[in-house]
This record gives sequence, structure tokens and C-alpha cells, in this order.
Amino acid sequence: MAVYVDPPLWPAHGTRFSHLVSDTSLEELHAFAASAGIPGRAFDGDHYDVAEARYEALVAAGAVPVEGRVLVRKLIASGLRIPARRRGKSLRVPLLNRWNEVLPGHDALFLDLLDRWGEEHRKYHGRTHLLAVLEALDLLCDPAGPPRAVVLAAWFHDAVYRGVAGQDEEESARLAEDRLGHAGLPADEVDEVARLVLLTADHRPEPGDDAGALLSDADLSVLGGEPEAYARYLAAVREDFAHIGDADFAAGRAAVVRQLLQLDPLFHTDRGRGLWLEAARRNLQGELG
Repeated sequence: MAVYVDPPLWPAHGTRFSHLVSDTSLEELHAFAASAGIPGRAFDGDHYDVAEARYEALVAAGAVPVEGRVLVRKLIASGLRIPARRRGKSLRVPLLNRWNEVLPGHDALFLDLLDRWGEEHRKYHGRTHLLAVLEALDLLCDPAGPPRAVVLAAWFHDAVYRGVAGQDEEESARLAEDRLGHAGLPADEVDEVARLVLLTADHRPEPGDDAGALLSDADLSVLGGEPEAYARYLAAVREDFAHIGDADFAAGRAAVVRQLLQLDPLFHTDRGRGLWLEAARRNLQGELG
């Protein structure tokens, strides 16, 4: 049983904020917050937002200081994490927190990507999917965080989405090259991000491509969800292609499912196979049937 706090890095209201979580229960978290004088209005579903001025006092009171990604993993492991589907529609705050971990100081680029992922025509390929991929990378890379190029590739992998397989990935890769180049990232890292984005067109990284394996597995992690979650995924995908008639969609979707079932391996990391492979095969075979 422990209460954790991450560094005060998240800007808002003229200061910076930390997050306070429990790895056991909300009751423990509420009790700790009350004893530390944190008002109830600071509670946000599964954590407390606490101003920078309180950080040292919280650590002195017994909160365990950890990096932001470690805090998120603790929260996911506790079972207290609020799923992305139950959060606010914009997901602006959790995505901003993620962005500031990987590329702080580039707010204009963050807002551009946030707008792209929030386009009205997106149902599955929206902000919830982006956050799910980022959280899947956390699970795959525990205890170490994923490489920055992999995380940036996750941010860009569906940044352009018109529902045209192959073309969307190519345009997203070109967007990454343009935006990250202007942001001043090293050319070799920009090239790596673009390469990884292109890889999400077929999810077939070469043997030994550890970065490609991570992104591919995270992008396909939705396939290994519980039946209810998988049903929501299928419904959202259908909405993405609402302009296509039922018969044509069914035929196209069946082809996609067969292609996924033929991927060998479907998941490329040991951890990905352990987390999602069995359920993914069951879900895909059940859908095809």
C-alpha cells in the first residue's frame, strides 16, 4: 500500500501540477489527501491534481516520488485507472501530460495534433485510440519507458486519417518529417519516426526491429481486449466507414480480419504475446465466424 506523486511538470493556472495516486484504493488516496489538506475539488476521478507548492510537503508526509510514466503504470496495475472511454471527450489533459513527457515546449505542435486526432469523422481512429496506444507502450516497456521515436511515431501514426489504407500512413509520415524537422529534432530521429509510422500500414516489422515491434504491438493491442471492449472497437470501426454500404463493409472487414489472422507473428514482443495474443485470436476468429 502506497501513495505516489510525480514531479510538478504539468502547467496550468500560472503554476505547475503533480498527480497524486494510490496503488491500492481510492479510500487510501482520499484519506492521505485529507490529512495533507488537499481539497476534494482537486480530485479528478482516479487522482488528485496538486500544485507545485505542495510537492515537498506531500513527499515529507509519505508520498513516494516517481516519474510520470511510473505513476501511470502504478495506477493501471492498481485497477483504479479510469479507462479512456470514460474520460472527457476531449482527453486534452491526459494527452497534454503525455506530450509534455516526450516533447515539452512545443505547444503549437501538440495543439495541431490534438485537433487532427479530434476530427469529427473519426470514431475509432481518434483521441481514445491515441491514448490507448500510448498506454499500451507503457505496458510493453515496463519498467523502462519506450524510446522517444516510438512515442512520437504513436502520436503521428494516424495524424492524417481519411480511411485510405497506405495513403494515410504515407501522409502521416510526411507530416511527421515536416513538423518534427521544424521542431529541431535530429534528422536521424525524424527519419526513424517516419519509418515507424509507415510500418503501421502492415504491422510487419523485420526481425530485430525492436522499435517497430513495440509500435506494431501497441497499435494492435485493441485486438486483445475483453469481449465488451472488442465489441466497442468493432462498432467504432463501422462508424469510421459509415459511408460504405453494409455488404461492401462486411466484405472489406472480412479481408482485414483474414489478413490479421495470417500475420505470423501477430504480436512481435514477448510481453505483447503474453498480454493480448490469446484474446486477439479468439476475438478475430469469432468476428470472422
